[in-house]
Amino acid sequence: MKSFWSKTLAGLLAAAALAGCAQVNTTQGGAVGVSRGQTMLLSSQEVEQMSAKSYAQQLGKARAAGQLNADAAMTARVRKISQRLIAQAPVFRPDAAKWRWEVNVTRNDEPNAYAMAGGKIMVYSGLITKLKLSDAELAAVIGHEISHALREHSRESMSQAYAQQVGLSLVGAVAGLKQNQMDMASMAADVALSKPNSRTMESEADIMGLELMARAGYDPNAAVNVWNKMMAAGNSGGAEFLSTHPSGPTRIRDLQQRIPQVMPLYQAAKKA
Repeated sequence: MKSFWSKTLAGLLAAAALAGCAQVNTTQGGAVGVSRGQTMLLSSQEVEQMSAKSYAQQLGKARAAGQLNADAAMTARVRKISQRLIAQAPVFRPDAAKWRWEVNVTRNDEPNAYAMAGGKIMVYSGLITKLKLSDAELAAVIGHEISHALREHSRESMSQAYAQQVGLSLVGAVAGLKQNQMDMASMAADVALSKPNSRTMESEADIMGLELMARAGYDPNAAVNVWNKMMAAGNSGGAEFLSTHPSGPTRIRDLQQRIPQVMPLYQAAKKA
């Protein structure tokens, strides 16, 4: 009985601590219809400041190692494609037109790219050289990463982690859990709560990125090509269960279903 009341009190304390959270939808408009409500405990300003600081640190490390924008032609290509996509970002959120966008390339063999909150983009050279991406295929990847920033997925993920930390610390303090038990509880919460949401975020970025590239005049079919190349290179993401990303075949299926929806946007952009 004591354990029951301790856990109940912990739950009430956690609920009180998280009462300041807000339900928002960070993007509006567009043709693909992403409208999921998002729970945010941290402000956009807080996350953008942290992201800007982290991005600056990454730039500093790459610069010190001689890896930042080492290939001038590749950097110019990535920035040209990115600017065409960024020009379409206000379709989903008008304030993105005022963001301090930054686009850089680091010499790294890993086929990867990311976009931090507020429009801080980094592309790894291995993404281009190993997968031999066309401009349209590269646009699919960058558009996906830009969509993460537009949807403020970093802010959402950080809010989820913060909520779990607050809840678990209170439960642990009241119920008297040992540290190793707390670690196990944290892992369980991560699997039960964060992983499904992370898959949802990836799917949202996929379909929003598809629209961005179509509006920018890049053939949306190239997004399917990217995942075929990723799978051929052994980067399909593995089993979908307990994964933060949808599997390659699932992404391809979902993208193929959405292509007819954005194809008129691509055709209109080509005529403009």
